[in-house]
Amino acid sequence: MGTPESSAKVGQDAVAEEGDPNVVDWDGPDDPANPQNWSHLWKWGNIVVLAVITFNVPLASTMLAPGVPRLLEDFGTNNQSLATFVVSVYILGLAAGPLVLAPMSELYGRVIIYHVGNVLFIIFTLGCALSTNINMLIAFRFLSGLVGAGPITIGGGSIADLTTLKQRGTAMSIWSLGPLLGPSIGPIAGGFLSQAAGWRWIFWVLVITAGVITIAGLLVLRETHAPTLLERKTRRLRKETGNMNLHSKLDSRLAPKDLFIRSIVRPFKLLVTPTCLLLSVYSAFVYAMIYFMFSTFSFIFEGNYGFGQGTVGLVYIALGIGMMIGLVIQQVAGNRIMEKLADKRNNGKPKPEYRIPPMILAGLFIPTGLLIYGWTAQYHVQWAVPLLGTLLVGVGICIINININIYLVDAYTIYAASALAASTVLRSVFGATFPLFALQLFQVLGLGWGNSLLGFIALAMWPIPPLLFYYGEKLRMHPKFQVKL
Repeated sequence: MGTPESSAKVGQDAVAEEGDPNVVDWDGPDDPANPQNWSHLWKWGNIVVLAVITFNVPLASTMLAPGVPRLLEDFGTNNQSLATFVVSVYILGLAAGPLVLAPMSELYGRVIIYHVGNVLFIIFTLGCALSTNINMLIAFRFLSGLVGAGPITIGGGSIADLTTLKQRGTAMSIWSLGPLLGPSIGPIAGGFLSQAAGWRWIFWVLVITAGVITIAGLLVLRETHAPTLLERKTRRLRKETGNMNLHSKLDSRLAPKDLFIRSIVRPFKLLVTPTCLLLSVYSAFVYAMIYFMFSTFSFIFEGNYGFGQGTVGLVYIALGIGMMIGLVIQQVAGNRIMEKLADKRNNGKPKPEYRIPPMILAGLFIPTGLLIYGWTAQYHVQWAVPLLGTLLVGVGICIINININIYLVDAYTIYAASALAASTVLRSVFGATFPLFALQLFQVLGLGWGNSLLGFIALAMWPIPPLLFYYGEKLRMHPKFQVKL
C-alpha cells in the first residue's frame, strides 16, 4: 500500500532493477523524445490546442439553452422538465465519459483519445442538428457529451506529462479556463444565433468549429503519455535487436483487460480518500453554481427586468468577466505564493498544499456574490447590482477550480488523469442535477433566501481549503488513507 507518488515509484522499481540491460528507459535526462524536453514551441502548441478543444466541449453544454423555447415549439411540446433535460443530458454524458476514456488512455495513449473523440463529437453534433424529434436530439446530445469528455478528463494528465512543476501553474490555468469560461460564452452566442437563424444553427456552428479544431489537433497534437511512448520504443527495439526480453521501465506487466479494469477502479479509489474527496466535492458544488445561475438568468432578467430573448444572453457576460478576473489574479499571485511558501517552509521545494492559499480568499467571494445576486434581484435593484454579485461568484469559481485541478495534478502526477476523472465525474453530476431543482427552490424560498441557502452551503465548505493546507499532506501520507493504484 502506498501514496500515488510512492505507488508509482514502487511500480516502476518492481519492473526494473538498477542495471538491468533489458529495461527500456529514456536516453538520459535530456532525451528529446521525453515530452518534458520538447521545445517550448511544441509544448505550448500542444497546450494551446488542448485548451481550445477543452473550451469547445463545455461551450456546447450551454449554447443550446437560449434556443430551447423555439426547439420545444418545433417539436410541439411545452414540457418544462424536458426543456431542462435536453440541456443537462449533455452534462450527464460528460459525467459518464471519464469512466471509459480515462482507462482507455492508459491502454492506447492520450492523443488517440483526442482525435477519435473530436471526430465522433462532430458526427454526434451533426446528429443533433438533423434530429427529427426530441428523443433523437436527447440521445445525440448525451453521446456528444460522452465522446467530448476526453480533453476535460485527461487534459490535465497531458499537461503533467509536458510541464515541470513551475510551468504547470500557468499551463493548468489556461487549460482550466475552458470548462469555466465555455459555459458562460455559450448562452451569449446561442441567444443571438437561435433568434437570428434558429436553434439548429447552434449545432451547425459547433460542427464547423469542431471541424477546424480537429484539423488543428491532427497537425499539432503529439503523444505525451510516458508509458505509451516507452512501450512504442520497446516494441521498436525488440524488432531491431530481436531481443524479446526487453520491457519498458513503466510497464505495469498487466494484461490489457486487467489494466483497463484497474484504470476504471482507480478514480473511485482516489475519490474515497479524504483529500481527493473533499476537493472534488468542493469543486463540484462550486462548478454547479455556474449551471444553477444559468438556469435562472432568463427567468429573473426577463421577468424582473424586462430583458428580451437576445439581450438576456448578455447577462452571462458578468460571470465570464469574473472568471477572467479570477484568471488574472491566479496568474499574478498563484506561483508567487507557492514559491514563497516553498522557500519559507520547505527549503524551496514546492508541495501540492502550497497551491491552496488563493482558494481561502476566493472561497469568500462565492457566498458574498450569491447573497448580493439573490437579494438585489428579489427587490428589483438596478440590474447591474445583481450582475456584480454574479461577477464575484465568477472570480471565486475560477480561482477555486484552477487551484483544485493543479493540486490534483501535483499530488497524483502519474495518476493525474484518474484524479481529474474522479473530480470531473462528480462535477458533471452536480452540474447536470442542480439546475433541475433551481426554479423550484426559488419558487419555495424566493430569490433572496434561495441564494442565501446556497451561500450558506458555500460558507460551510469554506474550511476545506485551510484544513487541507495544514493537514493535507498528513492525510495524503497517512497509512489508513493510502491506496494501491
